[in-house]
Amino acid sequence: MNIESFREYCLSFSGVTEEFPFDENTLVFKVMGKMFALCDVDDFESINLKCDPVKAIELREEYPGLILPGYHMNKKHWNTVSMQGNLPDDKIKEWIKDSYDLVVAKLPKQDREKL
Repeated sequence: MNIESFREYCLSFSGVTEEFPFDENTLVFKVMGKMFALCDVDDFESINLKCDPVKAIELREEYPGLILPGYHMNKKHWNTVSMQGNLPDDKIKEWIKDSYDLVVAKLPKQDREKL
């Protein structure tokens, strides 16, 4: 998956916006103002995704060196996924969708209904 397909997939979900809240290199995708994915636009080597804590540990064990605790993120709830390790696009898309769904599930009912 390249950065263009990553961006296109993230933007395909309802209520998603993209912005650069930290610096001019870190592209952040949010749903209703809450982050669910981010990456470096200049050096698309990895992406950070929100993840269920139990599943996060399982993925790190299943894909050693390719999925790590979230870089500069809460290590319990975020994973850093290598985009250099030949991971299948369908798996990456599944994890992006899971991240989006986790964030949506925690939104106030009123915001969920808008989506």
